[in-house]
Amino acid sequence: MNEADDLEEAARVFNELRPRLFGIAYRMLSSATEAEDLVQDVWLRWQICDRSVVANPAAYLATATTRLAINAAQSARVRRETYIGPWLPEPVDTSADPLLGAERGEALEFAVLILLERLSPNERAAYVLREAFDYPYPQIAEILQLSEPAVRQLVSRGRKRVTGERRTPVDEAEQRRLLSAFVSAARTGDLVALESLFAADVSSYSDGGGIVRASRIPVHGVERVAKYYRAFAKRFWAGVEVEIATVNGSSSAVLRLDGQVIAAVTVVASSEGIDRIYWQMNPTKLAGVG
Repeated sequence: MNEADDLEEAARVFNELRPRLFGIAYRMLSSATEAEDLVQDVWLRWQICDRSVVANPAAYLATATTRLAINAAQSARVRRETYIGPWLPEPVDTSADPLLGAERGEALEFAVLILLERLSPNERAAYVLREAFDYPYPQIAEILQLSEPAVRQLVSRGRKRVTGERRTPVDEAEQRRLLSAFVSAARTGDLVALESLFAADVSSYSDGGGIVRASRIPVHGVERVAKYYRAFAKRFWAGVEVEIATVNGSSSAVLRLDGQVIAAVTVVASSEGIDRIYWQMNPTKLAGVG
């Protein structure tokens, strides 16, 4: 095979695996922009490596992606220590690719991504590879260069963190209904309607990144959260168009003003009502839903 044909075959293999590689990177970094950059780095490495000695391209590329993502996650943690206000994941439109390169939609929802931020990079990698992509434990151990028992322990800790700190979510139809009801009540500043939708320990988080006006501290409790939304209802919602879209595998409200996306709003709900409201308003993080 000549050099041109060899590179063409390398590109074919890479493009076939790219959705999975992006899926791993996004779940590790909670940022579509950083995930794209990382996958591009993997492609550059794939071009220059000696592919003749690579017996399993899928394993090689998954390993390269995961190890680079672990390093990137460690750097991201340091950067986020100085982030202005609450840090939230970068939302992605999953209507075209609902599983984002995974056999299952695990570790994709906003609530889960936020919980995964509390894991160490190795714990997160083990959890993502196992729960989202069903990699066997021996392969995860090889990727992470750890023993299989150590990997099993990492996955177990990740599962406990995700399931132990999260109430059982409502089904998608109910989540969509609560989201629509919340947007309607917030838009009019209807205090009674808002309070009726909230769980007792409801919290609202807004990520403006210091770029746009957004609350730099979370708001907690039924009465305080309801009054918070009533306070800016008239000022904020004037001229805003709302589209219910599939973002990170579930329904979110994408808000536009004069055709420009200004926010993506996600609610997390259980049988007790809406537990969490996440506002992604940082314009540098809205490209994935624009």
